[in-house]
Amino acid sequence: MKIFVAGLPLDMDDAELEEFFEKFGKVESVKVAIDRQTGKSRGFAFVEMPFSAEAREAIATLNNLGIGKKVLVVKEATDTPSNRQHGHDAHGSRPSYRSQRPTPGKPYGRY
Repeated sequence: MKIFVAGLPLDMDDAELEEFFEKFGKVESVKVAIDRQTGKSRGFAFVEMPFSAEAREAIATLNNLGIGKKVLVVKEATDTPSNRQHGHDAHGSRPSYRSQRPTPGKPYGRY
């Protein structure tokens, strides 16, 4: 099961986060999101655990846990449709970008 973790301290790395989740069972992978420009954590991560019962226990225990001044948000990761990254909405259609020109015979502005 893939788990989304937000509210991470900016100095927490993959190994430290893995230690948190290993207390609940086997961890397949941990990936803290890193900002490409600064090289620093973006404050969220994804953790993969092979056994959903262990993952659910980790979610229930770690969600809303205070770490320093931060509070963790831990929940099952949901896959967003890949087409959302390409300008499509949740229903698979492209957003409407109507021309800003008025309808023929109607002036700009409010009535």
